[in-house]
Amino acid sequence: MTMNLFGNTLIQQGGYTLYPLFILSIIAMLIFIERALFLHKGQIHSLDFLAGIKNLINKKRLVEALTLCEETPGPLARVVKSALLQYGTSDARIHSAIESAALIEVPILERRIGTLAAIARISPLVGFIGTLIAAFQALINLEAANADSALFVESLAQAIISSAVGLGIAALAALGYHFLHGRVRALVFEIERVGYAIYEFLCSSELQSEVEEKIEL
Repeated sequence: MTMNLFGNTLIQQGGYTLYPLFILSIIAMLIFIERALFLHKGQIHSLDFLAGIKNLINKKRLVEALTLCEETPGPLARVVKSALLQYGTSDARIHSAIESAALIEVPILERRIGTLAAIARISPLVGFIGTLIAAFQALINLEAANADSALFVESLAQAIISSAVGLGIAALAALGYHFLHGRVRALVFEIERVGYAIYEFLCSSELQSEVEEKIEL
């Protein structure tokens, strides 16, 4: 009996509820890989990037600064670009442009991450449903087979496997969610820091005086 039990496939051992659990695990894995790659692509050396932008602006090469923003991937460059597009306008317009760009970028960073949290909550429930089905079948088999312990043990193993797989998927999905959520929070902090830095730079008294001189000319 033991050799037959472990010789079967995992699906046969755990019951049909492993099919939806398997689908949930695939979805969670694809979301984690896609989001991890996306967030990694959005990370840049913000200090070097910002220093390059400031250097170009000080040299009055605004077009090159905008080009650098377009060629640099990630939300930080897009936020800086939105500020540069308002270069020469009022402080309020620059601040509004930065805030609007940040409001657009944050939901993009958080996209589909909540699905991992949902999978972490759903997977144990699906596994528990499989456990209840297997336990019910165990009672039926035990009564129908006149207390055949082999069938009872097989149904009991199915119940345990279903719950174990559900809990395992939930644990991995929760870990993936917290990892990605931490990366998103780090990027949001960088957006705020870089946005404030470029705002202070563009609104500095020295730059404003240069803009006023251009307007008078």
